[in-house]
Amino acid sequence: MRIIADTNVLYQALRGQGGASHYILQLVKQSVVEKAVSVPVFLEYRDVLLRLKILHDLKITVEEIETVLRFIAYIAKAAQIHFLMRSHLRDESDNMVVDLAFASNSEFIVTNNVRDFQHKAESTFGGFAVVTPSEFVKQWRTHHGD
Repeated sequence: MRIIADTNVLYQALRGQGGASHYILQLVKQSVVEKAVSVPVFLEYRDVLLRLKILHDLKITVEEIETVLRFIAYIAKAAQIHFLMRSHLRDESDNMVVDLAFASNSEFIVTNNVRDFQHKAESTFGGFAVVTPSEFVKQWRTHHGD
């Protein structure tokens, strides 16, 4: 199973070990779930996670964030975006995530901001679903156990 984790999911995974986002990161770490990434999405991760406010909030150093980013670069399935889907979402970074979902044949976009991905009142784009971390974990546990 291949997923895309929105930047806010990665942030939440680093913020606390008890939540669904951290659980998802552990599934990726165990290679049970494959995480897709593209250069634009990876650069978005880097840009957001290296902001001083984020570093302060996470109580983490630049070096520790760089270690996490190297881990993601190593373990994630890289996908090249050959064409843009032009999903016309409000935030360009969300459009990059949709482009990655199509290019990588991912089953899920996992995000805390499902509404940001709704297009004409739909949260499914044909081929993948947009779900919250909690919804993903619930579905995962239903089909795979704990």
